[in-house]
Amino acid sequence: MTLLAAGDTAPHVTLPRDGGEIVNLGDFAGKNVVLYFYPRDDTSGCTKEAIDFTQNLAEFDALNAVVLGVSKDPVKKHDKFVAKHDLKIALLADTDSDVCERYGVWVEKKMYGKTHMGIERATFLIGPDGKIKQIWRKVRVPGHVDAVLEALRA
Repeated sequence: MTLLAAGDTAPHVTLPRDGGEIVNLGDFAGKNVVLYFYPRDDTSGCTKEAIDFTQNLAEFDALNAVVLGVSKDPVKKHDKFVAKHDLKIALLADTDSDVCERYGVWVEKKMYGKTHMGIERATFLIGPDGKIKQIWRKVRVPGHVDAVLEALRA
């Protein structure tokens, strides 16, 4: 698997979102897209990240950017997560991990000495031309949304 890099064309994404509507990355041509991958709905880090993106949505809008979160959780689980935390960002369901694999975020992880496959927390900033402008891998949640906003302003 070749890892994506800044300057590469972003792999195609067509996935169902919370609420059941289908989202296609191509629908956002001419906009910046913040495509962020997170391990699981309603866990502490993932909740904090989704709330941070939601709280800064007006600023993303002002910078001509849309925020899309991706995990393997099904649409129904996304719906509960969105309702519980009043989230305003789209959460996409990559239940077969196809998109995660194409973005190189479906990786081997170690926890408590055991190895398993999971989603590496990562964010891809995709420009209006469909090319990747910046990639953050192994994201730490505190300060991450600010770093993405800073990159958009640059």
